[in-house]
Amino acid sequence: MKNRTFDVVIVGGGISGSALTYMLSKYSNVGSVAMLEKYGSLAPLNSHARSNSQTLHCGDIETNYTLEKAKLVKQQANMIVHYADQVEKNDFLYKFPKMILAVGEDECERLEKRHHEFAEAFPYMELWDAERIAEVEPAVALIDGKPRPEKIIASGCTDEYSAVNYGNLSKSFINSARNTSTEINVSLSCEVEKIAKFDDHYELTTPQGTFLATFVVVSAGAHSLLLANQLGHGMDMSILPMGGSFYYVPKILNGKVYTMQNDKLPFAALHGDPDLIELDKTRLGPTALVLPKLERYTGGTYWDFWKSLKLDFKVIKVFWDLMKDSTIRNYIFRNFMFEVPILRQKLFAKDASKIIPSLKPEGLEYASGIGGLRPQVIDKTTMQLKLGEASIVPENENLIFNMTPSPGATTCLGNAYRDAQIIAERLGIELNREAIVNELLGGTDIPR
Repeated sequence: MKNRTFDVVIVGGGISGSALTYMLSKYSNVGSVAMLEKYGSLAPLNSHARSNSQTLHCGDIETNYTLEKAKLVKQQANMIVHYADQVEKNDFLYKFPKMILAVGEDECERLEKRHHEFAEAFPYMELWDAERIAEVEPAVALIDGKPRPEKIIASGCTDEYSAVNYGNLSKSFINSARNTSTEINVSLSCEVEKIAKFDDHYELTTPQGTFLATFVVVSAGAHSLLLANQLGHGMDMSILPMGGSFYYVPKILNGKVYTMQNDKLPFAALHGDPDLIELDKTRLGPTALVLPKLERYTGGTYWDFWKSLKLDFKVIKVFWDLMKDSTIRNYIFRNFMFEVPILRQKLFAKDASKIIPSLKPEGLEYASGIGGLRPQVIDKTTMQLKLGEASIVPENENLIFNMTPSPGATTCLGNAYRDAQIIAERLGIELNREAIVNELLGGTDIPR
């Protein structure tokens, strides 16, 4: 293919790019959309089931969310549920029990307070004592058939959607998009090497030729910033790639068990999950460590990391401020030890015994090749680490660059709706917001 012109070109074939392709094709009158994916399949990296916890984050069991954020995430998570109701084949959405587990007097007191504060927004969540926890998750509440010694309570439910295979969901979005009247072109093994701006269009150089676009959306994870920098955008941002590793035990949990977040730590608390691709195993994790690359298991990307880091005094100050806090410093050092053979099972078993008190180091299997890499953004202007999703939307240009760590996968349709509104306004096309609200949002729009 050479010099083909499209209304919108989307760079990145993961869950974010696929969701936007679906949103535009189903709910707008855009004429043509091209998706360009670097690798030979859809959702090959962070959206693949091996690279994430496969969780539908709803704000009910994530204790690092404020109530306001939890309500917004819940609304966007439900867009996936509504989408699943509309397609013939649902091979991506699953129901499992889920809970927040509190261990010890202090955590139990905090969880009980949180449960009541969030009760109106999440009426299906129940406050469970140790006896009820034992009914739902025996391995959490019992040791050799006897109650564990610490006080435990949980906020949980047993009949809500909790797990998503985001790789399969990405493929479903593309299949749905192809069933519309919009021209859809998906080009695999098509890495974007350069984006150039012209008066009335953009040109994207790839091994498969040059793609011309009126609007470009880059949803390429950590690489989004590098492509933005080519055009002079996002120069005040730096990337801190955070990798997460996991461990397997033979299937011992029936559902998802999350633990209470340490408010001093900017990283996800330990949790246990059913594994959608290793059905006979329970996955525990993640650990958290900084990696000097932009992709976890593909080899290379070290130079890309260095270019996106843009190391200077401001970035060093962010690192220094993080390491000054003894809680964060000890957490980072401990997580490095989780990567050292022999030591890692022993250290991780100690932490994971909070979820499974009978866990022994010899019962753990390091999950080789499991876990992804998330691009946490450093704002060099404020000299702060920005947690959550980040986007660059230059004014007066037809460009969007998305860098979306968790819960980016859960909020893929919400983010796609946001981007589709921007695209519609700048291209002067129609977006059927009423249909989106009624079909995907349960009748209530998301505030802009």
